[in-house]
Amino acid sequence: MYHRFVKSKVHSTFAQITAGNWEPMVKAMAPRFSYHFYGDSALSGERHTTEAVRRWWERSFRLMPSATFDVLDIVVSGSPRNTSIATAVAVHATLADGSSYENIFNQFMHMKWGRVTEIRTLENTEVLQRAMDRLAAGDYEEAHAAPITDEPATWPSHK
Repeated sequence: MYHRFVKSKVHSTFAQITAGNWEPMVKAMAPRFSYHFYGDSALSGERHTTEAVRRWWERSFRLMPSATFDVLDIVVSGSPRNTSIATAVAVHATLADGSSYENIFNQFMHMKWGRVTEIRTLENTEVLQRAMDRLAAGDYEEAHAAPITDEPATWPSHK
């Protein structure tokens, strides 16, 4: 029953993000967390504060204003005090320059008592970088901006 609830919450959160409301995702973060998006693009980096996560979502939607997220698969294991979640998600978007973007990403999350302590996002970085290069060539300078990051915490986030 608990795993079914978690899967439903993940589906709901991605549906809300698709609607342009990322606040439920931000509010699900534990007081101490790590959100790492792998790669070297303007969307990569590691964040540890809700303020940095909000700025990341704002940038994401400026660069990919019509992004939709289709959850392909969710695997949940563990108990409420130590939950692991793996997702496969398809992202579709019309980029800021009008071109199309299609990619798949995997997220690995850890949760304690209903609060997310860690997210690791792995997206096809080659496809993402080509999209950012296309945007930057069309005068969308933010597509080549430095990643939004903040200082890493000194404690383990999901232990």
